Amino acid sequence: MLELTMASVSGADSGATAGMHMADASSEPGAVLRVGRDRSLCGLVTPDDWLFVSRAHLEFRCGPDGGWAVTWLRGSNPDPASEVRVVSQGMARPLVYGATEPLPRGGSGEVVIQDRSGPRSVNVGFFHEG
Repeated sequence: MLELTMASVSGADSGATAGMHMADASSEPGAVLRVGRDRSLCGLVTPDDWLFVSRAHLEFRCGPDGGWAVTWLRGSNPDPASEVRVVSQGMARPLVYGATEPLPRGGSGEVVIQDRSGPRSVNVGFFHEG
């Protein structure tokens, strides 16, 4: 089971959370949860006017062994308007545009989409049962 919690945060709101959403999926091979602006593609949706987030920005996918990984999906722009990092086990690692990183089993953390042009971010917390 993978549980996700998403918070959209804007510095203009003095650290206030603009929206909080939750989603979960069983660890069945091929299960997918996406994060982005497009409600028809994504289980967790950011504000429509947050253009630093793609229509489908992140994809959490369950592999054949029941392990989960996150992918920063490549969009139509060659250079993204955001940066993405994965924070878990006390470490923050940048996620390269188009890359995939496994999530730790039995662990928790967050994936942060940071706007390059302002103090806005989308923080997707995860808990991956072991």
